Amino acid sequence: MRYDDSSPSPESGSAVSPDRPWYARRSTLVVAAAAVAPACLAGWLLTQVLVSDGAGERPPKASAASGPDAKPGAAPATGSPSAPAASAPASASPSPAASAAPAPAKGPLTGRTVVIDPGHNTGNFKHSREINKQVDIGTNRKECDTTGTTTNAGYMEAEFTLDVSLRLRAVLEAQGVKVVLTHQADRPWGPCIDERARIGNEAAADAVVSVHADGVSAGSRGFHVILPATVKAGGADTAKIVGPSRELGERIAGNFARTTGSAPANYLGGGTGLVVRDDLGGLNLSTRPKVFIECGNMRDAKDAAQLTSPEWRQKAAQGIANGIVGFLGG
Repeated sequence: MRYDDSSPSPESGSAVSPDRPWYARRSTLVVAAAAVAPACLAGWLLTQVLVSDGAGERPPKASAASGPDAKPGAAPATGSPSAPAASAPASASPSPAASAAPAPAKGPLTGRTVVIDPGHNTGNFKHSREINKQVDIGTNRKECDTTGTTTNAGYMEAEFTLDVSLRLRAVLEAQGVKVVLTHQADRPWGPCIDERARIGNEAAADAVVSVHADGVSAGSRGFHVILPATVKAGGADTAKIVGPSRELGERIAGNFARTTGSAPANYLGGGTGLVVRDDLGGLNLSTRPKVFIECGNMRDAKDAAQLTSPEWRQKAAQGIANGIVGFLGG
C-alpha cells in the first residue's frame, strides 16, 4: 500500500405433571384409597431425595482434557485459517470445564509478546468518512486509515493481510509467544493508525509487525520492509526503537526472502529490501520495536499470483515468523 499506514436450552427440565387422580370409581373405598395414595407417594419420593447421594447438587464432573487448549498449531498450507469458534449462548451456564482458563502455550519463547497488525480493514471501503478523519502522528496529521489496495481481479489487501496475520499468529503461538492482533475484521472499520500504535505500546510488545502489500505499477516486483526513521516531534519519539527496529527488519527481510523465494523490491530500497520512512503514524507513535512489511505488489500479475496463493501466504507467514523468532533469540 502506497498511501500511509497502509500506504473484526438447556433442556427445559419441565416437570412432568403428576397423573390425574382417579375419581371415576364410585366405591367409597376406592375413593378413600385414591385420596391417601398421592400422600403416600409424595412421602416416598421425599424419602428418596433425602437419602440420595445429593447428585443433583454436585457440579458435573469435568471430562478429562483431550490435549492442550485450543491454541492453533501451524496453519495449513492450503485454504484459509480457521475462524474463531462461536461463543456459547449467553443464557447457557458454562460447565466447570468450559469456564476454566486455558493453559498457556509453552515453548522456547514463552513470556514474550508480539503484536501483529493486519493492515487496513475490509470494511474501510464503506466508511470513508470515518477513515478520512485526521489524527495526530507527531510530525503532522494524517488520515485515520486508508482502504488499502487490491489486485486487478479485486482481491483486497485487507483480506490478504488478515489471512497472513492469522497464519503468523499460529506459527508464533506454537513457539510459546503471546500474540495480540490489532483487529480481526471484527469491527466495521479501522483501527486508526494512532490506535494501532497504541495497542502495541500498551501490550509492552517485544516486537510489532504490520503486514501489508503494495499497490504500485505493473513490473514493480518484490517485498520490502519499512523501518522507522529517527523522529522527535509532538507525541512521536522513535530514538529508542530505531536500532532494535532495524535489527527486527533485517531479520525479517532475510528470512522472508529465503522462505518465500521472493526477491527484494526492484523499485525502491536499492535491492536491500529495507526502506526508512518518517511519515507513517504507526511507526512514529510506536514505543516498541516495530516494522512494516510490504509482501509484494498486488498490481503486478506475477506478484499477485503469489499473494493470492494460500500455499505462498503460508510461506510468507513462516518467513516473517522466522525473522521475529530470530530477533527474540528463539
